[in-house]
Amino acid sequence: MIDKNRSFYNKEFTEEKYNTFLQDIIDEFKYVPKFKISETPAFIPKDLKNKLIAACDEIMAVINQPNFKELTNGAFFDKNTIVPNEDENAKFLQLDFGICKDENGNLVPKLIELQGFPSLYFFQELLGRKYRKHFGNAIPENYSQHLNGMTNHDYVELLRQEIVGDTNPKQVILLEIEPEKQATAIDFYATEAKLGIKVLCISKLIKKGKELFYLDAEGKEIKVLKIYNRIIFDELFQRDDLQREFDFLDEVDVTWIGHPNWFYRISKYTMPLLKGEFVPKSFYLNELKEIPEDLENYVLKPLYSFAGAGVQIHVTRKMIDEITNKSNYLLQEKVAYAPIIKTMDEPAKCEIRMMMLHNSKTNKTEIVSNLMRLSKGEMVGVKYNKDKTWVGGSTGFFEN
Repeated sequence: MIDKNRSFYNKEFTEEKYNTFLQDIIDEFKYVPKFKISETPAFIPKDLKNKLIAACDEIMAVINQPNFKELTNGAFFDKNTIVPNEDENAKFLQLDFGICKDENGNLVPKLIELQGFPSLYFFQELLGRKYRKHFGNAIPENYSQHLNGMTNHDYVELLRQEIVGDTNPKQVILLEIEPEKQATAIDFYATEAKLGIKVLCISKLIKKGKELFYLDAEGKEIKVLKIYNRIIFDELFQRDDLQREFDFLDEVDVTWIGHPNWFYRISKYTMPLLKGEFVPKSFYLNELKEIPEDLENYVLKPLYSFAGAGVQIHVTRKMIDEITNKSNYLLQEKVAYAPIIKTMDEPAKCEIRMMMLHNSKTNKTEIVSNLMRLSKGEMVGVKYNKDKTWVGGSTGFFEN
């Protein structure tokens, strides 16, 4: 995005460096990531950084409204998705922006979606370090993966404060469904390495009354006090084969680090509640009084899916008419990503996730990191970028 930095990085890049970089990531946990890692980070100029911060502030102003919970009670399409003991603030918040160009050719972020759920907080820290290690001479010193002077050490310690706090790390678990099979498994291993917490499949939880336990390596029962939740209901509902003692609706004596209800409250359901220059027009399909004539400028999204599942980018009136459960869908104005990252062949488009965390000491939700996805396909996603280079998961370095 900044020509001199991009030109220098591309000039310094070699496949040998890239392969060494990838091998270093693999060697960290003796694990091959299940997703493509891009050949390059992105360099984010001050002007775009400031717009991203402004966009996050605008969105947080809505989420911080006293009546936000009232506005989002309709997000729970099924009472079996309402988990007891909800807290007052979403611990984790992800805001995904497509990077576009305005009519004057200036870079501008446009919100794609948002989620009150964790992301790859620890893998992104690892990824940023590895880019610095292997391509450091081509990444300017006055650029940082974090904002406000936050160092990698500060970042990890803030996450430790919010996830573990004063609790014995052995009594804090990262909860998933068969974590070793998830595409995000490398983030779980990175979390375990930094925090010393247990990564656990929900089927391994033992329930005794209102208490939860797991067996450690010696077969000793360890009482669980905190759950860092990474389970997505969408997947859980499809796993009738999974034998488990614990149900999310159970009243249990644990603290949720990232309460599951925020997955619904802050989600695609929230999009129509947001307005502003950084937010595309969005409509609940069941509340749409008139179908727009220019459907080619819209995408159709299921409210309750993840990782782009079920998104329709070529919308027709027939497609809308055939949907029986219209309350589960959103019609959203298309965002035109700009191909702005110069690569060895065609330029790449990019999407940036502003990764946020509610700081319990300041009682504020802060931008703490970012995740970027580079694409040369019709959409940002694996199936649209097969056999392409300089695409995939990455991180941004912000100009200070």
